[in-house]
Amino acid sequence: MDAYDGGAGPPREAEAPRGPEAPAEEQRVRDGLPGVRAGDVQGGLPGVRTGDDQGGLPGVRAGDVQGGLPGVRAGDDQVDPPGVRPGAVQDGPPAGAEPRGGVAALSPRYQVVAALALAVVAVAVCVHVGMVFLHVAPSNTVTKAHGKAIDEYVYPEFEQNWKLFAPNPLQQNIAVQVRADVRTADGTARTTGWFDLSAQDGRGIDGNLVPSHTQQNELRRAWDFYVGSHDSDNRSTGPRSTLAETYLCNIVVLRLERGEAAGRGGTIERVQVRSRTTNVPAPSWSTDKVSSKPVYRVLPWWPLAAGDTEGGTR
Repeated sequence: MDAYDGGAGPPREAEAPRGPEAPAEEQRVRDGLPGVRAGDVQGGLPGVRTGDDQGGLPGVRAGDVQGGLPGVRAGDDQVDPPGVRPGAVQDGPPAGAEPRGGVAALSPRYQVVAALALAVVAVAVCVHVGMVFLHVAPSNTVTKAHGKAIDEYVYPEFEQNWKLFAPNPLQQNIAVQVRADVRTADGTARTTGWFDLSAQDGRGIDGNLVPSHTQQNELRRAWDFYVGSHDSDNRSTGPRSTLAETYLCNIVVLRLERGEAAGRGGTIERVQVRSRTTNVPAPSWSTDKVSSKPVYRVLPWWPLAAGDTEGGTR
């Protein structure tokens, strides 16, 4: 008896089957993966059915990842984040987000408009501050070369002075008054009484926490401008005397028209301005004696052209 008979020795390697079953077995191992059916590994992932891995994720049905987000139905992620219904965030920020305010809340178009408006305002402020600075600054290269342009910008509305800090500040109350020759709607000519324009400004300032610059300074500065360019006989003393007359005349005519001094349908033909100056009384402890009698300075009549009335004042 052979020593290896009866299964006593080591088992022999099984031989490949032969016969009609061989071709089927060869087909099963054609791609190098035994036990896997032909075509199951087209996507490179064993155990996944053909077409299941079109999106590259095993176990996900075809078409489920068309938008790139697994577990989200096709079309759900076209506009919105995953898990949010279509259109839920089209009209505003997500729920719970703080609303934007200020310029950030505007659309891009209006943000551009707001930025341009701010830029224009910033440039205008810089130009104004620069002009006023050059006007009050000592003579320099810029003012020597462009002094005329600076004066034309500053005078008369933005003229600067140092009277508040003078060694002897003003100690008088000056009231500017005006009267006019008018022609009423029925053709009658008459002369009005004196209108105290300074008193009108004073009533507008009293009790007003934020009075306007016009009420505080317009009339006062116009009168100072006129006095500084004319002598006591109202004769011109400088190159800006005509500008001072026009500026003061325009202000008083506008005030008369607002008060309807000529009545409805009437016209103002000429105006006359005067000042009423009174000294500020001395304090009780002072030995100074000052007169309380008012002093008047009356200017000549200024005729008005047709375009200088009825809203046409320059």
